[in-house]
Amino acid sequence: MDYKIVVDSCGELTHKMKQSGLYETASLSMQVDGDNIVDDAHFDQKDFLRRIAASPECPKSSCPSPEEYMELYKGAWKRVYVVTLSSELSGSYNSAQLGKELFQEEYGEEKQIHVFNSRSASVGETLIAMKIQECEEKGYGFQKTVEVTESYIESQHTYFVLENLDTLRKNGRLTGIKSFVASALNIKPVLGSTPEGTICQFGQARGVKRALVKMVDQIAREAKDTKDKVLAIAHCNCPERAREVERMLLDKIRVRDSFLVDTAGISTMYANDGGIIVVI
Repeated sequence: MDYKIVVDSCGELTHKMKQSGLYETASLSMQVDGDNIVDDAHFDQKDFLRRIAASPECPKSSCPSPEEYMELYKGAWKRVYVVTLSSELSGSYNSAQLGKELFQEEYGEEKQIHVFNSRSASVGETLIAMKIQECEEKGYGFQKTVEVTESYIESQHTYFVLENLDTLRKNGRLTGIKSFVASALNIKPVLGSTPEGTICQFGQARGVKRALVKMVDQIAREAKDTKDKVLAIAHCNCPERAREVERMLLDKIRVRDSFLVDTAGISTMYANDGGIIVVI
């Protein structure tokens, strides 16, 4: 292959993507009670959720260094595409960009590298990586692939409902949103991403089931030209809930395809047990 797609580990890869040989993961890491847990193929979700539940401290995350990204750019590939989680939520994008600059200073600019700021996370990154592959398979050149993918990012929408907002709140990812949720009343907000990649609130409901229904209704109202789009749903340890959300959405909108994935490490840390993320 003449190209490679690097996705930071907040983006979940499907089994087919892992088997294709086109993708490589830039692993972030999590810190819980002084232990460093790498978000790679060995990540144990059940053990990690148990650690978070038992810990009095809020887990932290750290992104790959520029040098780690630089190493991922090496190889025989002529074109390297990189997809990171939103630059508003992590330093991964800036790190990948600096890694590109370091690589080009040392090896020149013969290799074409582009870093995409997903302005999303989780399966938002997955869908962007799939769009890059689709463009390459259509024979688009490097520049057209970048342009088409950047345009796709502009049209993408991310929504989520979580059982627990503690990690997002304590790590300062809910800027501009009321950090207090009436837990005694079991109020659950429907959240999503802004065009800039920050988190915003669309609404709220009492209980997760009602919040998910509200989220589905929101998606159905806002989604445009869905028959040509792919619907992606990530869940944190709740496959039945994810399948129900998929069923509700497919009753309301037509899509080209849809798929479910379980969250990897970073998405698990922020989504917490029972969280649902939808991107279209």
